[in-house]
Amino acid sequence: MTVWKLAWLNFKNGFKNYLSLVISMAFTVLVFMNFQNLIYSEVFQVLGEHNREYIEVLVQVVSFVLACFMFFFTGYATSVFLTRRKKEIGTYVFMGLSNQKIGKLYSIETLFTGLTALGLGIGTGILTAGLFQMILVTLAGLTVEVHFFVSAKPVLVTTVIYLVIYLFFVLKGYANIARSSVLSMISAARQNEYVRQNRLILLVKAVFGCGILGMGYSLAVRRGGPEILGHAFEAVVLVTLGVYLLFGGLIPLCFQTLAENKRFLYQKERILWVNRVIFRMKKNYRTYAIVSVLILCSVTALAMGFAMRERYENIIQFEQVYTFQLLSSRDDLADQAERIIREYTDIQYQGEAPILTLDTSDIVTGDFYNHYAVLPYSAVRKLAGSVSLEWNIPEPGDDEIIRVSRLYLLSLLTDRSGRQVTIGGKVYRQTGETSEPYLGYLQEQVSFYMVSDREYERLRPLGQELYTFNYKISDPAAFQAVKERLGELVDDRDGEYTARVAIDPEKNDLDWVRVLYPFCIFMFLVFLMSSGSMMFMKVYNDAFEERERCRVMGRMGVEESVLGRAIAWELGMAYGLAFLVMAVSSWFSVRALANMMYADLTGVNVVSVLVVFMILLFCYGLSVAVYKRNSR
Repeated sequence: MTVWKLAWLNFKNGFKNYLSLVISMAFTVLVFMNFQNLIYSEVFQVLGEHNREYIEVLVQVVSFVLACFMFFFTGYATSVFLTRRKKEIGTYVFMGLSNQKIGKLYSIETLFTGLTALGLGIGTGILTAGLFQMILVTLAGLTVEVHFFVSAKPVLVTTVIYLVIYLFFVLKGYANIARSSVLSMISAARQNEYVRQNRLILLVKAVFGCGILGMGYSLAVRRGGPEILGHAFEAVVLVTLGVYLLFGGLIPLCFQTLAENKRFLYQKERILWVNRVIFRMKKNYRTYAIVSVLILCSVTALAMGFAMRERYENIIQFEQVYTFQLLSSRDDLADQAERIIREYTDIQYQGEAPILTLDTSDIVTGDFYNHYAVLPYSAVRKLAGSVSLEWNIPEPGDDEIIRVSRLYLLSLLTDRSGRQVTIGGKVYRQTGETSEPYLGYLQEQVSFYMVSDREYERLRPLGQELYTFNYKISDPAAFQAVKERLGELVDDRDGEYTARVAIDPEKNDLDWVRVLYPFCIFMFLVFLMSSGSMMFMKVYNDAFEERERCRVMGRMGVEESVLGRAIAWELGMAYGLAFLVMAVSSWFSVRALANMMYADLTGVNVVSVLVVFMILLFCYGLSVAVYKRNSR
C-alpha cells in the first residue's frame, strides 16, 4: 500500500475527527474571500471615488488582520491535529517506516484536510458572496444594487494566501515528526502543553498576573491627552500578559487550594473533577488564555462597530445642522439673505452670533488649528435657543474658558479639563468642553473658545469681529438655486470680508464610516466562532485521553450519571472561567473605547457579553455531549 493511499484511507476513516477543524478553517477562508471580493466588486462605486478609496483601504486593513488571524489559527489547528495524530502514527515505526515516511504520511493526510477546508470555504464563499454583500450594505444602510458575481481574482488571492500559510505549517509538522523519537510520538498525547509547577511558582505568577492585569485595566480607562495612545497600546500588552498569567497562576492556585480542603473536595462528585481541572489548567492554560483574549477582541470589535455607527449619525447631524452659513464683517446681511432663501423655500430655523477671530500669535493652546476665535457666552446661548439646541452650560468666570469643539470620529484627548489657554497674555483655565453644533460646520474649521461677556468685550481689540448668519432650509431640492444666489450676494461685497458655507444635504463624504459597522460585526463573528472552535478542538482532543480513566472508574462502580456530572463541571470550569475573565476585561476595554468615542457603550457591552454567553453555552453543551461519547 502506497503512502498516498494509506493517507487517504486514514483521512476518510477519521474525517469525523477533523470535522470541527475543517469547518473552522473553511469559515475563515469564506470570510477572507468575501472581503477580497469586495475590493474587486462594484458595490461601493455609487459612494463616489473619495469614499471608495477609504473603503478599499479599510478592506485591505481588515484583510490583513484576517490573514494574520488565519496564520495564527491555522498554526494552532495543525498543532492540535499533530498532537492528536502523533501517538497513532508513531506506531508505524514498528511497521518498518522511517520518520521521514511517517512525516510524509502526516503531511499528505494534513494536506487532504487543508484542501477540503479550502474547497469548502471557496465553494460556500462563491455561493454566499451576493448574500455577504447584501448583508453588508443593509447593515451599512446603503442603497446599492448587488450583483451575484465573483471574479477570479479574489478566489486566486485567497487560495494563494491560504496555501502559503497552510503549507508552511505542514512542512513544520513534517520537520517535527522527522526529528521526533518513537517514545515522544507514542507519549505525545500526555506531553502537550504540560507544565510542572510547584505552589511557589503558581503564587509568583498569581501575584504578577493580578498586578499586571490591574495596571492594564488602569491604563485602559485612564483619561488624558495625546499620551492616551501609548497608554492604550500598553494596556493591550499588559492585559494580554495578565490574562496569560491569570490562567497560568492564580486560577490553578485557587483550585489547588480547594483540592487541599478535604471538606470541600469530598462533597458530591467534586473529587472526580476538581483535580482534573487542576491538570487541565496546567496542560491547557495557554489555550484558555488565548480564547479569553480572542473573545475580548470580538466584544471590543462589536462595541467599535456600534460606536462608529452612532458617531457617524451624530457627525452627519453636526455638519448638517445648518444648510447655509454666512460669515461677514457687516452685521446687516440677515434680512437680505433671508429674502433670497425664502424666494425658493421656507426656513426651518435661523440664528446669528458674533465671533472674534484671533491671530495665532495672540493665543497659546494645545490645539493645532490655523484659525482661532472667541465667542461671547450670551450670544451663543441666544443662538442655541433660536435653533433649538441643547443648552446646559453655566457662564464661565473671568479667568475661565469653555471649548466649543468639533465632533471627532475618534479622539485621543479624553480629558481636557484643567487645561490652560493663554489669550493676549492672560491665562484662562478650561473648565469644560461642548461638541453641540452651535456654529455648525465652522466648528470643524475653527477652534472656538467661549468666554464671559465681560471678557469678550475686553478681548475685542485683539482681533477682528465677524458675524455669522446661519440658516436651515426646509426643501433640499432648492439647495443649488439658493447656493448660487447667496454666492452672488457674497461676490457683490467688494472691499469687505464676506464668505459663504454651503452644506449639501444630499452629499456625504463620510459614507465609508458606515461600512465600519458591518465590518466590525463580521470581525466579532470571526473571532467568536474561531475561539469557540479552539475550545471545542481542545476539548475534543482531551476526550480521547480520558477513555481509559472513565473506563476504570466505571469498573470501580462509579455511575454513568455521576461521571456525566463530573464531566459537565470539568468542562464548565474551562468555558466559564474563560468567559468570566473576558466579561470583566471587556468592561475596561469598552470603557476605554467609550472614552475615546465620547459615547455610552454600556448597553452594547452588556448585549455583546450576553451574545457571547449564548454562543459559548451552545459550544459547551456540544462539547459535553462529544466528550461523553468519545471518553467511553
